[in-house]
Amino acid sequence: MKSTRSALIAAMFLVAFSTAHAGDAESAPIEVHGVKLRSVCATCGVVSETHAETRKGKASGLGAVGGAVLGGLVGNRVGGGSGKAAVTVLGAVGGGVAGNAVEKNVKKTTVWVTTVVLKDGTTHTYERTSDPALRAGDVVTLESGEPVRR
Repeated sequence: MKSTRSALIAAMFLVAFSTAHAGDAESAPIEVHGVKLRSVCATCGVVSETHAETRKGKASGLGAVGGAVLGGLVGNRVGGGSGKAAVTVLGAVGGGVAGNAVEKNVKKTTVWVTTVVLKDGTTHTYERTSDPALRAGDVVTLESGEPVRR
């Protein structure tokens, strides 16, 4: 009984393992935007997507310091009596947070993201700071690590 149970468990494991890996070969695309991957050169691929993204810049701290000073001054002018110090501190903290956010927005950049499916079915994503002039379905080759239309 024990050996039958062990054999059954082993058979179930083999079936599950072979089924899990059988789908791997089928999951690789054979065509991208109408271009058959087998028809492109060995070092080529097909652009599956390209889009622009706007990203916030990195803050240097200058915006936070400037915002904190300005916020502290405003808080000091608004506050009165025993709450003046608390309002000044709150103004400085709020100004620092706001100044930091403003600095990031001022330094924002646009990045173009291009996704390429290579002949072997693997997918790679490339980022540039300028428009690569590539569109979905373009056949590309890699030059200096960047996709370039053939």
